[in-house]
Amino acid sequence: MLQSFDPASRELVWEGPVASADDCHRAIATAHAALPGWRALPVADRIAIAHRYAQVLGERRAALAQLISRETGKLLWESDAEIGSMIAKVDVSIKAHAERTGERAADMPFGRAVLRHRGHGVMAVLGPYNFPGHLPNGHIVPALIAGNAVVFKPSEITPATGAAMADAWAAAGLPDGLLTVVQGGRATGEALVAGDIDGLLFTGSAGAGAALRRALVDRPHVVMALELGGNNPLVAWDSPEAAASIIVNSAFITTGQRCSCARRLIVPEGRVGDAIVEATAALAAQLPIAAWNEPGDAFMGPLVSDQAAAASHRAVSDLIARGARVIRPFDGVQDRSAAFVTPALLDMTGVDAPDAEIFAPVLTVIRVPDFDAAIAATNATSFGLSAGLISQDEALWQRVVEESRAGVVNRNRPTTGAAGNMPFGGLGASGNHRPSAYYAADYCAYPIASFEAEGVIAVPVNGVSG
Repeated sequence: MLQSFDPASRELVWEGPVASADDCHRAIATAHAALPGWRALPVADRIAIAHRYAQVLGERRAALAQLISRETGKLLWESDAEIGSMIAKVDVSIKAHAERTGERAADMPFGRAVLRHRGHGVMAVLGPYNFPGHLPNGHIVPALIAGNAVVFKPSEITPATGAAMADAWAAAGLPDGLLTVVQGGRATGEALVAGDIDGLLFTGSAGAGAALRRALVDRPHVVMALELGGNNPLVAWDSPEAAASIIVNSAFITTGQRCSCARRLIVPEGRVGDAIVEATAALAAQLPIAAWNEPGDAFMGPLVSDQAAAASHRAVSDLIARGARVIRPFDGVQDRSAAFVTPALLDMTGVDAPDAEIFAPVLTVIRVPDFDAAIAATNATSFGLSAGLISQDEALWQRVVEESRAGVVNRNRPTTGAAGNMPFGGLGASGNHRPSAYYAADYCAYPIASFEAEGVIAVPVNGVSG
């Protein structure tokens, strides 16, 4: 039996059966059977159902936001914003589908050349827990609009949110078999990936992404889009007081549980760097922490579980054992569940640290002698999701744009800044060069080039006289 719990109160939120391998294979077979009728519908009819889905989300917004907060511990304002992003995703996906994977024709001497796109077939979607609605929604909406069917395994930590999403699609009139939810953990995910799927759309850790690459290495016909983590750098070079607010929103928003959160703060040696670190530590100390259903305007809630907190504590202890100097400790919160933690700041200058993502409000500091060293530190990672620069110097920004290696590069804005009408994704260990958001349309359909003449007309055959 699978269960989910509120990390703030440890109250049971949802329970239900775990999908077996046979359940996964039945869901895939059902999806294949439903595909022909869905593909045969005009795209306008598929879009109409997507619009109704957005309407259902709007009608259920308050209840869905509370559900997300209960399962993840996220503050209610964040969960409400997540539902807003899910609703907005429909119109964004419709526009992206038309722009990036629509139909185009050009006149040719023999007739016309036509570009069409077609959905791949049955797409397996494996969702994460940090944005259990928004991130899988970003795969599911464009996949369905493109004419695919979907089998969706939510994170085992947030099963109720996944079930609620499927229920919203059913209420919108999506025909049976086109979106099936299979609940479970790793074994369920492995069974789904091993099935007769045509695509795999995954959001999660770099380790899981590497395992999925290996699982599909001999199945090149399965299109794969991976959204993974990041050991994201943020270079702060001037303006200490203003920089602190950007740094805090980069590193500690959503209790550090965004894949685009800043993990490494790179500052200049000396007075300016010291001032940036001091201002950041002072602001971090003031951040209010609360449960999602408590009054007031808190900045952070708990981590997603006691287990996630324990893993983060172990990772921080390892950094300290390696020589990190504690600027702000990574502590629990008195009279709260173990999932509640404080934002931490660790000076790692000169310390050999693992190139790993700590999925928690933990920010390491690296002091460098000049901007060449800052660029080198920025790129000293196998990841490549997000990066940022805080500086008023345009020349430095141009260097970061040209020389940093990441899919999202922001200036004087948090590293977590993103938009549905732009691509979102990373390089290296952060993904497989298939960005999502606006570019999700690209991996939800494949192009078909046609060269067409209406009449049957003989064409020249070299070497043969007519």
